[in-house]
This record gives sequence, structure tokens and C-alpha cells, in this order.
Amino acid sequence: MTRDLDTSTTPAATAPAGAPGTPGGPSEALAGTRDATRRRRTGWRRITVIAAVAGPGLVAANAGNDAAGIATYASAGSQFTYGTLFFMVLVTVALVMVQEMAVRLGAHTGKGLGALIREQFSLRLTALAVLCLLLANTGLVVSEFAGIGAAFELLGVPKWAVVPPAAVLLWALVLFGSYHWAERIFLIMSLAFFAYPVAMILGHPDWGAVGHHLVVPHIEPGKDFVLLAVALIGTTVSPYMQFYAAAGVVDRGAKPADYRLIRMDAVLGAVFACVISLTIIIATASAIGGTGPLDSAAQAARALEPVAGKNAELLFALGLLGASALAGAVVPLSAAYAVGEAAGVERSVSRSFRDAPLFLGLFTAQIVLGATVAMTPVDVIQLLIGTQVLQGLISPVVLVYLLVLTNRRSLLGAAANGPRYRIAATAVVVGVAGMSTVLLVQTVLGWFGAA
Repeated sequence: MTRDLDTSTTPAATAPAGAPGTPGGPSEALAGTRDATRRRRTGWRRITVIAAVAGPGLVAANAGNDAAGIATYASAGSQFTYGTLFFMVLVTVALVMVQEMAVRLGAHTGKGLGALIREQFSLRLTALAVLCLLLANTGLVVSEFAGIGAAFELLGVPKWAVVPPAAVLLWALVLFGSYHWAERIFLIMSLAFFAYPVAMILGHPDWGAVGHHLVVPHIEPGKDFVLLAVALIGTTVSPYMQFYAAAGVVDRGAKPADYRLIRMDAVLGAVFACVISLTIIIATASAIGGTGPLDSAAQAARALEPVAGKNAELLFALGLLGASALAGAVVPLSAAYAVGEAAGVERSVSRSFRDAPLFLGLFTAQIVLGATVAMTPVDVIQLLIGTQVLQGLISPVVLVYLLVLTNRRSLLGAAANGPRYRIAATAVVVGVAGMSTVLLVQTVLGWFGAA
């Protein structure tokens, strides 16, 4: 006992070199090994946590780069070369803020955007929000399946041979899988977007001009530029993305303690999606910039021939297929979440048809409608861009709901928007609404021959 006490109180400096407990001794080496092992375990644990929590924000943002988004970005490059790049930088900032607010609501309240609108607003205002989303999503679902058909037509396969099987596969993915499993599939689909940075690099764009247009505003007079600007807003800050992001966080069972990682997922997802959109604009601009709007998916693919050679159509088809398939599931899911939340009924990908008949029934109906209409001889490019203009007109309505909800301390407490964030978010909503209003006024004046 005494010897133990003496050993524990003996100064380390008097102990022989290399003795246990002394600098450089076996105990210190063992402790160092344990510390290193602990750090490695902590690192892997952090990576595991990030992988487990991350998802809804990235999936929602990437879904915005759908068939309609690709068509719109490609048209921006073919019409105005690099002229829309600075505008896209502003849209990127807007998307980051909007998606962050959406996931913050889901994480801190445990409720989706539709449920919160139902609880915090009147029945009429709730109906308006759901109606706007359904109106915007209906054309969008059709465009996604049209995009799947167009992708295969580029490879010589008729759309009637692929659209029905694709619809069945997407339907089965949601109906017979859990949310976690479905989300992993959605993230794998996102890998298709890497086809566009490759196309941009192969295109050898004028990097000086790219850098200039990224930091210097460029505005052109005329309805065409405003129309495309609103379409860019609509395809990048789509209303369904906010509904899906908030609902996805809730469906995954995330808590306020998970918010830091959820926020990281939302911000990085939004930035990644917008970087992809910028590469599509740059790739198209470097190939056929200034030639005017695109008329077909084949023309968009041929635009890459100078940079990708004979593999241009395959490259474009892969990106179009992955984007369309991802959004083909996410878009109808967002509407199903919104309606289920507004109605106060069960809504989850992990539930059976018996447990969530309205949620899964609405999802099924949208899949059937989208695939059926996509089989008709529609003008794919015009349909895709048209749906994005509609999204741009409806976006301000949904963003107002989102802004009001995240401003309410009675709902979020300390997690509500602070004074600076509130000002910035309000500027985003006003900017989007202003662009939409300009387009609406120009359209109405055009009906009377005054624009």
C-alpha cells in the first residue's frame, strides 16, 4: 500500500528514462496509441453521422436540376452566352437561404411546410398554397417523364418503350421501400450531374469572359431576357423543393440537435446544384453561345458535339436521364407531402398504402398522369421551359409563407430569423416577386400588342 502511494507521488523527472509513466515511456506510447485510435473512431463516427443525417437538402436541390432545369440552363447559354452567370450567382444565394429556412423549420418543429401552413394560417390561405404547388407540379411531372423519353430517344430508343417501365420503377421505389433506402437511390441518381462539368472542361470556354460575367451584372432589354431570368428562378428555386426539403427532414426523424448537420446538407446541396447549373450554361455557351433558343433535346445534345465529339449525345442523355428520374420521384412526392400535411393525415415513404392512402394515392396519380401525357407528341423543350416560367410565377407565393413562418419566434423561438437574416430573406422574396411581376406585366401587355 505504501509502495503504491510512493510510486504515485514520485516525480516523473526522477524516474528512469523509459519507465512507465515517464515521457517517452511505454505508458505514454500506449496512451498516444489510444488517443489516435479514439480520434480515428471519432472521425469515422462524425462521417457516419453526416452520412446518416445528410440527404433531404441535397436531394431537393439536385432535383431542381431536372429535365426542365437542364433545358433552361442550356437555353440560357445558347441565347445569351455567359450573360446570365451573374444572375445565377444571385439565384444561388437565394437558393441557399431558402433551403436553409425550409430545413430549419422541419428540424425545429418536427413538421413539414404544409402542416405548418395549415396550423399557422387560415384554411383559405392553406388551400392557396397547396393549389399553387399542385398547379406548378402537374406540368413539371409531365416534363420529367418527357425528359426520360427524350433521353432515350437520343440513343435511338422510342419513348413508348421506356416511359411506362420508368414510371413503374419510380413508383415501386417509393411504394415498396423505406425513406432511407429511397433517399440513397436518389443520391446515387445525382451522380449523373457530373457529366456536365466534364462537358464544360472539354469545351475550353473563355475563362476570362466567364470570370467577368460571374462578378459583373449583365442585363439585356426585352421580354426574352426577362422570360429566361424568371425561368432560371423557377427552375432553381422551385416551390416543390422547399416542401420536399422540410418534409424529408421530418420523415427522417431529425431533431433540433441534428440541425447543424442538416443545415450543412442544405447549404452544400444548394451550392452543388447551382455549380452544376453554371457548368451547363458555360458548356452550352462555349459550344453554341449566341445562336438563339433551343428547339429540342437533340439540338441541345448536338451543341456538345464540338466539345464531346461522337459521345455528345450519350453524355447529354445520361445527364438528362439521371436528372429526370430523380425529379420524377421527388416532384410528385413533394406534392403528396404537402397535401398530406395540409389534410393532417399520415404521410411517409416508409408507410404502406393502407396506412397512408391519400399520400401514396396522390403520388401514384401524379406518376400515372405524368407518364401518360409524356407519351403524347409534346414539344419537350417548350414544355420544359414553360413549366419553369410557371414555377417562377408561383415561387413568390410559397416563399412568402416560408418567410413569415421562419420570422415567427412563437413558432421557432431562438431559431427564428434574426434581424439581418430577416432583411436578407425579405430582399430575396421581393426580388423573386419583382421579376415575376415584370414578366406577368409584359405577358399581359403582349396580349394587347403593347409589348
